[in-house]
Amino acid sequence: MKAPDFAYARPASLDAALALLAEHGTDAVPLAGGQSLVTALNMRLSTPGLLVDLNAIPGLAGVSEADGVVRIGAMTRHRDVGTALVRDRLPLLAAALPHIAHPAIRNRGTIGGSVALADPATEWPACCLAAGATILVQGPKAERRIAADDFFLGLYTTALEPGEIVTAVEFPVPGPDAVWGFEELSRRHGDYALVGLAATAERGESGLTKLRLAFFGVADRPVLAVKAAAAIEAGDVAGAQAALGDELDPPDDPVTKAATRLHLARVVLGRVAARMRDGSVSEESHHGI
Repeated sequence: MKAPDFAYARPASLDAALALLAEHGTDAVPLAGGQSLVTALNMRLSTPGLLVDLNAIPGLAGVSEADGVVRIGAMTRHRDVGTALVRDRLPLLAAALPHIAHPAIRNRGTIGGSVALADPATEWPACCLAAGATILVQGPKAERRIAADDFFLGLYTTALEPGEIVTAVEFPVPGPDAVWGFEELSRRHGDYALVGLAATAERGESGLTKLRLAFFGVADRPVLAVKAAAAIEAGDVAGAQAALGDELDPPDDPVTKAATRLHLARVVLGRVAARMRDGSVSEESHHGI
């Protein structure tokens, strides 16, 4: 199939882009990397009257650090997230990066586009949730700062209001006692995750504390497994794995049953918890099914 007819605008400023979105309302759609949007257009799943291309707007890409926060501009390509600064300050993101689709998509897709789309089987939303990130959005009247905990509301649904654009994502720099873990299972490397887990914590004298377990591919949004995290902090990994039955709602499809995804989530949790506890979190995980 081919995309439906639509008008195209390439504004040179954020204000101009916001004005176009305000003028055309729901008939206008912002275009970032386009790796998901173009497919939706070609399949006639999206039929906007106007595409507002954000690629000519200065200042929406780049990675910087200030006041204990790493700021990643929304138009930063996936590949460009993997800077030395991110590898040093945000190793969770560096570990997740190679799992994002394939090189062609990583070369064009953007972190802001991924966060705004909120596909529940993708890596960046879960990393935002695990790391306690803040999503910066700009609307026609003001900027808003939305905690990742409050941003992802459901299947392809976020706290973005009509006419708003994601402009950046801010990640707090972890402290010296911070540990992290990342694991993803898919049929083939680069496919959508059957189940994945992004995790952060602090290592204390008695074990892990402040543990955040953000699962993806197992619900209509990335999910913080709070009960499982509490069980691991108490030293009960088996109890944490059992708790996932109450915290996750995996999709059931003809290829992968919900029970299979839940089993895989428990496997992933066991692996990540062991590595975080033992201090071997720097291992890269590229596992397929």
